[in-house]
Amino acid sequence: QVQLVESGGGLVQAGGSLRLSCVASGRTFSSYAMGWFRQAPGKEREFVAAIRWGGGRTLYGDSVKGRFTISRDNAKSTVYLQMNSLKPEDTAVYYCARGSYSYINSQYDYWGQGTQVTVSS
Repeated sequence: QVQLVESGGGLVQAGGSLRLSCVASGRTFSSYAMGWFRQAPGKEREFVAAIRWGGGRTLYGDSVKGRFTISRDNAKSTVYLQMNSLKPEDTAVYYCARGSYSYINSQYDYWGQGTQVTVSS
């Protein structure tokens, strides 16, 4: 059974930074792509970023390009999301997920419980 546990969310002012972490259980972490998604109240879940199993390729949603950076440490079974220049519209619950290298929700088979990020103006 794979478990994903996110941390690092919180309240930050606009223009600030946060780093989210997601620790995965299981011995196959390095074999899969990892992704970050987010969901704001009343909105659909939105793709944020993805990283291939080796970490050599990354993919970003248009709304976060140039501000967010995804990375991974396979030795620690952890994926990170560095978020800079945060905006109030980045406020959402952020989820990490394991699956294929894709921006599509259904390509991911395991999801974390989410961590709340709130950006104040």
